[in-house]
Amino acid sequence: MRNILVTGGAGFIGSNFVKYMLDSYPEYRIINVDLLTYAGNLENLKELSGNPNYIFIKADIRNRDMMDDVFATYNIEAVVNMAAESHVDRSIVEPEIFLTTNIIGTQVLLDVAKKYWKLNPDDKYCRDYKAGVKFLQVSTDEVYGALGERGLFVETMPLMPNSPYSASKAAADLIVRAYNETFGLPMNITRCSNNYGPYQFPEKLIPLMINNCLNDKELPIYGDGMQVRDWLHVADHCSAIDMVLHKGVDGEVYNIGGNNEKANIEIVKLIINALGKSESLIKYVKDRPGHDRRYAIDNRKITSQLGWEPIYTFEAGMQETIDWYLANLGWVENVVSGDYVKYYGEMYGE
Repeated sequence: MRNILVTGGAGFIGSNFVKYMLDSYPEYRIINVDLLTYAGNLENLKELSGNPNYIFIKADIRNRDMMDDVFATYNIEAVVNMAAESHVDRSIVEPEIFLTTNIIGTQVLLDVAKKYWKLNPDDKYCRDYKAGVKFLQVSTDEVYGALGERGLFVETMPLMPNSPYSASKAAADLIVRAYNETFGLPMNITRCSNNYGPYQFPEKLIPLMINNCLNDKELPIYGDGMQVRDWLHVADHCSAIDMVLHKGVDGEVYNIGGNNEKANIEIVKLIINALGKSESLIKYVKDRPGHDRRYAIDNRKITSQLGWEPIYTFEAGMQETIDWYLANLGWVENVVSGDYVKYYGEMYGE
C-alpha cells in the first residue's frame, strides 16, 4: 500500500482529488490533513466514512510537530500540497494569513519530507532519497501575473504576481524549487487555470452566481465583467495531478489548462439563461484592486510529454455543475450558514 498525504483535502479541489484517488487506486491509502477553515468542509467527504484506506486529521500544516507525527505514523511516501488560503478578495483584506499558511506551511512540509525521505538526513551534502517519493506543489496560473489580449502562460515565464494571494503562491513555488535545487528533494509543481465543478465554496464566481440566481439576489460583477479566464473542470484537474504525480519528470513545472477562455460576464449570462432568470439581476460594482485582466494557459507541455488531455467541454462541464448545485441545495445552505462546523463536531466529537 502506498501512503499519500493530501493537504487541504477537505476543500473544493482537495475533496474532489481525495475521492478521485481512492476510486482510481484502491491499493492506496490517503491521509487527508486539513485545518477546516471556512472553506474546508467534511461534508464533501461524508461518503468516505468507514473507508479503511482514508484517514482524516485536523491539523495546521504550519505546525511542525503535528506534520512530523503524520509522517512518522503513516510512512508518507508522497505529498500533494493543496492546503492554501486561495481567495484573492480575502488576501487583499487579510494578507498575513495567506503569507503564513501558503509560504511557511509549505516550507514546514518540505522540511519534514526531507527529514523522512532523505537516506542520510544528517548529511547536508546527501542528495539521495527513498525510491518513489515526491512532493507535488499544487499552484496557480496567477503567479505569472496578467496577459495582454494575446499570448499564453508557459512554464518558463517569469513569476510576476499581482495580489497578496498570488504572491504567496509564487513564493511557495520558489521554495519548492529551491529544495529541489539545493537538497535534491524530488518534486513537481503544477499551475492550473480557474477550476469549477461540484463542492466549490460559494464565494467563487460560478457557485456564487448560481446561488444568487436561485435566491433572486443581485449578481455583483467587478468592473465591466470582461476579465478573461481559462476554465478547467475540477475532474480534469484531478486527472492531471494524478498524471504528474506518477509520471512527472523530477523538478519540472506543468501548466494545466482547460482550453476554455471565457469572460466573466459571458459566464454569468450563461448561468442566468440556464436558470431562466433575468439579466436585470446583474449589478456592476467597483473593480477590486490589482484585478488581472486576462489569464490563459498553454498546456502543451503536459499534453505532449505526459499524454494528459482535458475531457470536459466548457458547455458540458457547466451544465453538469449547475445540475449538481440544483441537486444539492442543502449542501449550499449548510456551507453558507456554517452548519458544516456542527457536522464536524458530530463526526469527531469536537
